[in-house]
Amino acid sequence: MLPERAPEPTRAYGDALRRPRSSGVLLHPTSLPGGRLGVEAYRFVDWLVAAGQTVWQVLPLGPPDEWGSPYAGSSAFAAWGGLLAEPDAPISTREENLFRRRHSYWIDDWAEHAGQPGEIATQVRFEREWTALRRYANERGIRIVGDLPLYVGRQSADVAAHPELFDLALSAGVPPDVFSSTGQLWGNPPYRWDMLRREGYRWWIERFRHELQLYDAVRLDHFRGYVAYWAIRHGNRTARSGRWRRGPGRALFDAVRAKLGVLPVIAEDLGHITDPVRRLRDELSLPGMQILPWSLAGKPLEPRENVVVYSGTHDNDTALGWWENAPPRARRRLEAECARNGVDSADPAWAIVELTFAAHARLAIVPAQDILGLGNEARMNVPSTTGRNWRWRLECGQLTAGHASRLREATRRWQRLAW
Repeated sequence: MLPERAPEPTRAYGDALRRPRSSGVLLHPTSLPGGRLGVEAYRFVDWLVAAGQTVWQVLPLGPPDEWGSPYAGSSAFAAWGGLLAEPDAPISTREENLFRRRHSYWIDDWAEHAGQPGEIATQVRFEREWTALRRYANERGIRIVGDLPLYVGRQSADVAAHPELFDLALSAGVPPDVFSSTGQLWGNPPYRWDMLRREGYRWWIERFRHELQLYDAVRLDHFRGYVAYWAIRHGNRTARSGRWRRGPGRALFDAVRAKLGVLPVIAEDLGHITDPVRRLRDELSLPGMQILPWSLAGKPLEPRENVVVYSGTHDNDTALGWWENAPPRARRRLEAECARNGVDSADPAWAIVELTFAAHARLAIVPAQDILGLGNEARMNVPSTTGRNWRWRLECGQLTAGHASRLREATRRWQRLAW
């Protein structure tokens, strides 16, 4: 007998991302005032509605690492208890038993790894709070887009429970490029794709199943790693000496689709992208990603609809930060694009938001920092650094009705308004 499912939101996935043109805001729950899922999360949903948006994009919700990064967490399945608005809310034995049945694949492994009494209760509370918040958003026309990291932490519950699925002799990363002469050394263990293939990709199927219970759609971080990934001998101090190794390619997605159906996912196809990566993305009909400021400093955006365009991500300068560091040629191109599209260039950060909304892409996403016109002091993350990453947080009332009105007007002007 199949275990009972968690309560589903009232509307099915698809509306926001399949509309001809729509838009949304990137804001991780830790960046809400208070950094939790309580009243401020509901207020933010109401603000999105007032601003005419249809998408709220978040970062991974799992337990972060010691530096606060949600991309190298201690579980691919568990949520972080630090997000709870009511961490001591009572739960019933029936709730816990039903939760255990729904999440039997991973919950005992996580409880043993966490080693803290009440950890299962924490996960039950999170599912309750998150499901209620997502339902509230869905009922108001807001879809939530999550983020699925390719890798898990070396000290994660997943590695402890399934060591045969991970190559612990290697570390993942990316090779040297224009952003770093030594590349990026992440430390996460790559997968043993041969072992995953032998088990029918069960671990990945369960991971996708879990993600699609949390979100209306999912961004696949480091999509190119599914085709080929950069692996470095574990213990090396830089990523220079790594080499490319073959990923699972289409076989993984075919296996997941065979069990779960069509996958509502976005491919993060940034960085060193090759023809095989583009082919896989297009064969699967997945929307890729474009970063508007990058097009001002280099090659213009391709006029594609099946793509998500951003004014920036958690890993980039804010729009104002980009402008303040942009070379003269890129600034001139911004001014030229503003003139071509009838956008006022006097406020460079807002001009980038407007141009992002003006793009051909079916979906446009802007971080909250760009709506507020904040500089790099509000940047969420600088890759390959530690210290002040992942700490930016809104102040109460910082996103005002005036900001909502301004964003709604831009949404209407560029024909992304859904209501």
